[in-house]
Amino acid sequence: MNKKVRISIVMLMGFLAITSCGKKEVSATDETTEINTTTSDEGVKPAVSNVIVIEGNDQMQFNTTELRAQAGKPITLTLKHVGKIPKEAMGHNLVILQEGTDEAAFASKAIAARDTDYIPASEKSSIIAHTKLLGGGEEDTIEFTIDKKGTYNFLCTFPGHVSMMKGVLIVE
Repeated sequence: MNKKVRISIVMLMGFLAITSCGKKEVSATDETTEINTTTSDEGVKPAVSNVIVIEGNDQMQFNTTELRAQAGKPITLTLKHVGKIPKEAMGHNLVILQEGTDEAAFASKAIAARDTDYIPASEKSSIIAHTKLLGGGEEDTIEFTIDKKGTYNFLCTFPGHVSMMKGVLIVE
């Protein structure tokens, strides 16, 4: 056997050994199914905390779409823009809306509010709290209290971001 073929076989055997790690091999007569030992965070509810840190990135994503806090106690929320792009091109904020606010109507008014960092003055009564508009590497911390238990939508109002950057704050 020549040297190139031997090296290829050794590499293939190593690849097969690596890719089969963490799995149980199943024979045709075995009644069990394959078991993959990797774990996932999907389906796990975030803990209730009134100190919240959420991140936004250059791919127009928050790192979570669900936040939980306790009613009647001050909530400290920090938004971190973990990307590198400046706010003029990839700005992020986090706006928490009152229950029942039409998110799409709010977002369409926000797009036109460039002079106020995409926070429409006409919609102040629909806003519980909001961060500043941030560029890459920046962060802002706000403090507010929500007394009423419920589900409150949050979103980024920078133009075009609301379709991907939104979620809910569940107050228990």
